[in-house]
Amino acid sequence: MEGNALAQFVPLILIFAIMYFLLIRPQQKKLKEHQKMVDALRRGDMVVTQGGLIGKVVKVKESNEVEVELAEGVKVRVVQSTIANVLSKTEPAKAAND
Repeated sequence: MEGNALAQFVPLILIFAIMYFLLIRPQQKKLKEHQKMVDALRRGDMVVTQGGLIGKVVKVKESNEVEVELAEGVKVRVVQSTIANVLSKTEPAKAAND
């Protein structure tokens, strides 16, 4: 009787294990990669936001914000985690007072 009850739980355990390896684990890996990309942002990088805006990082602020220049003279502040992709990594731009 106890062997039969254990046999009923084996498929449930297998389904959970399959879901973990196919869904949960890859999502966690993707989140870690995104966080690593966001932490590596620096001035001069061309980025795409989750809203689809493309611009150049002008300033990385300590309060989890990034200032992105969309066009000449048009700057917006975005939360770092909303950066979807880095199009090109460049050398940091020189400061204006250098």
